[in-house]
Amino acid sequence: MRHARLLLLPAALLLAACQPQAPAEPDPVDAPAAPAEAPASVEDAAATGNADMMREAVSARASATLQATEGNSVAGTLEFTSVDGGVRVTGQVTGLQGGEHGFHVHENGDCSAPDASSAGGHFNPASTAHGRVGQGEHHAGDSDNISANAQGVATVDTLLQGVTLGDGSGTDIVGKGVIVHADPDDYTTQPTGNAGGRLACGVIAAQ
Repeated sequence: MRHARLLLLPAALLLAACQPQAPAEPDPVDAPAAPAEAPASVEDAAATGNADMMREAVSARASATLQATEGNSVAGTLEFTSVDGGVRVTGQVTGLQGGEHGFHVHENGDCSAPDASSAGGHFNPASTAHGRVGQGEHHAGDSDNISANAQGVATVDTLLQGVTLGDGSGTDIVGKGVIVHADPDDYTTQPTGNAGGRLACGVIAAQ
């Protein structure tokens, strides 16, 4: 009996060796993650909540609320937008006498004095002569006159050249003052254009 079992053992070993072996499965390899795509537009940036890209996707903006100087009733709100060639100023001013009025950015964002003299002179970082925008030398804070209708309302849409908005450079007008004058600027008289008293003052603040 023992002899028979010894004869069967080699046969069993031979049969096991002849059985096909299942191939070993390869180790799983992690698929490379797809690169994240940056939002291509303001809408995409907003959809992804990417605040940094939102700030880069829109133009720099600021605003100023005009407060009347002592004895006057001028008021208004102005919007400042960075555009090619400078800063565009839009808005509305009320409480004026009909006709033209000088309109300038001044060097100090301080409207505390009753006559707004605390706003200082015209913003003039390049130390140039006063003049008219687009017609030679002028202060960075110089602007064309604004014109009020018979109801004393002036619609403002003008361009400041030689200034920037919110970049922290020497030409940045954020934190500066904006003044509406009683008389028109003649674009010639130094250094103020003979624009008369200050009717209203506002401080340009970043939005």
